[in-house]
Amino acid sequence: MSVIASRLSALSRKTLISAGLLAFLALPLHALEPPPASTWPDTLPSRLSALAYLQALKLDLSRNPSATLTLDKWCAAHRLAPEGSKIVAERVPGVDKAADSGVRKALKVTPDEPVRYRRVKLRCGDRVLSEADNWYVPALLTPEMNQQLDSTDTSFGRVVQPLAFRRQTLSTTLLWEPVPAGWEMKKAAEPASDAPLPLPPFLLEQRAILTLPDGTPFSVLVETYTNGVLAFPLAK
Repeated sequence: MSVIASRLSALSRKTLISAGLLAFLALPLHALEPPPASTWPDTLPSRLSALAYLQALKLDLSRNPSATLTLDKWCAAHRLAPEGSKIVAERVPGVDKAADSGVRKALKVTPDEPVRYRRVKLRCGDRVLSEADNWYVPALLTPEMNQQLDSTDTSFGRVVQPLAFRRQTLSTTLLWEPVPAGWEMKKAAEPASDAPLPLPPFLLEQRAILTLPDGTPFSVLVETYTNGVLAFPLAK
């Protein structure tokens, strides 16, 4: 657990959020299909492990500009799908969310400049690991990139990878607290049964901006990570 503990320590710093992006941070989320819950036992060690894994995922996301590539590695490391599986972005049809003033402010675009919206579920094998809302400025992408985003299920991160983009994390929020506040000061009480650990459908939310190397923003993202990220056997 020493590696996990060091990752937890590295995440103690506060997230800095620009005041001009608060409207974007307040955008509502709409959940889609949740994956099945974990079969980990409902014990204090299991809950601490769940917290450690989620903190490790937060750290991995902060280190990589592409959430797709982060989930590629996460899926492989935890054997969530057959070997060699890659993240696939399953587009959600019939969903459209116009860019509001908060999104446009984050993208630094005028009220009438075109902003496109894409809703996807990121799958590794048959597991949905993340659901994402993405607003982006098509004028800052190549025609080939826009064509791919309009007509294929290729993930946004893979399509725009040639742009050498950077990721600015605005906020990362745990949507589930595995252990109650102050647990370390109390006597640990083990549950009386081996019931499975009840996981909610969604565990982690991250909001971010993607920028070109010169700092120009071209995409804003709201990513919600499902309990599928913990759908692997707990090490004993």
